[in-house]
Amino acid sequence: MTRNDTPMFEGRPLARPNDDIEDQGLVFDMQTILTRRRLLGVLGIGVGSAALAACAPGGESATSAAGTLQELNTQTAGPYPGDGSNGPDVLDETGVERRDLTTSVDGNGSVEGAKLTLTMNLIDISNGNAPLTNAAVYVWHCNAAGEYSMYSDGVTDQTWLRGVQVTDSNGQVTFDSIVPGCYTGRWPHIHFEVFKSIDEITDATNNVLTSQIVVPEDVARAVYEDSKYDGSTNNLNQVSLEPDNVFSDGWEAQTPTVSGDASAGYTLTIDVPVDPTTKSQGAAAPMPGQGGGQPPSGGPSGQPPAGDPPAGSPGAMNQPPSGAPQPPTGASDAAASSTAPSV
Repeated sequence: MTRNDTPMFEGRPLARPNDDIEDQGLVFDMQTILTRRRLLGVLGIGVGSAALAACAPGGESATSAAGTLQELNTQTAGPYPGDGSNGPDVLDETGVERRDLTTSVDGNGSVEGAKLTLTMNLIDISNGNAPLTNAAVYVWHCNAAGEYSMYSDGVTDQTWLRGVQVTDSNGQVTFDSIVPGCYTGRWPHIHFEVFKSIDEITDATNNVLTSQIVVPEDVARAVYEDSKYDGSTNNLNQVSLEPDNVFSDGWEAQTPTVSGDASAGYTLTIDVPVDPTTKSQGAAAPMPGQGGGQPPSGGPSGQPPAGDPPAGSPGAMNQPPSGAPQPPTGASDAAASSTAPSV
């Protein structure tokens, strides 16, 4: 498509020519609103806060009254990051930069579950909300049974559901994965870290944002009907976002938009405002074995913490409470009564 053939909107080329106007992303929406605000200012008409709400995922405002994007909430990396901060380190492995997360980096091992495509649009709030290009995004999460590769008993030699992508000229990365299961005590979620470049991923302390993404309830409930997710529905029925030890400080901006279905697979899309000029203020990952009880056979190894306060709160990661949560109930009674990760 030549420049003259590129679809336009209000005199500007569409950032995503093949998508609808409402799917052009947060940066495009912000530019549209600011352009209209300037026009209305000339006409002497004020713009209410309701106009800003259309910018954010799920219809929630991701801006302040002044129209400045706020960085996505910083959250704990949890005890199973695999980034070298507490032992295991997938980021040093050749091949970790990849889109498909369903196999181990070396191809020795894979996972099954409902297909999931995760697209993240990174926005540089230190540079006029321009796309954050050439940044490295590391994503990881548990499998359908609530197990984390590199840490859980029986899969410490696996690296599935972990990988890195580098943002393109639109600040975008996409991963192919599966919907994570739900273990007791936590809302289903996906972890991620952002680094300014692929060259900086070998040191976890270089990351400029550590956070988590909500798995929407309608997605989880539909997927958990599959026997691969045995126990996840029961666990989901016992949790909610309000008291979740991570999302309780606000989850609207961390909730992606959804398309697709359980049979064909889901696509989750989320905008991630980030300030790459400052390092993440998230708490350091604890060592597996700090707090909690005994893990199940085949479940996460060590003695994981039972739950941490939201990142940035007093005592985060330092004083985990007792009573570690349980993994999804599976075929064995042992797995139903043992400990699982909390974060």
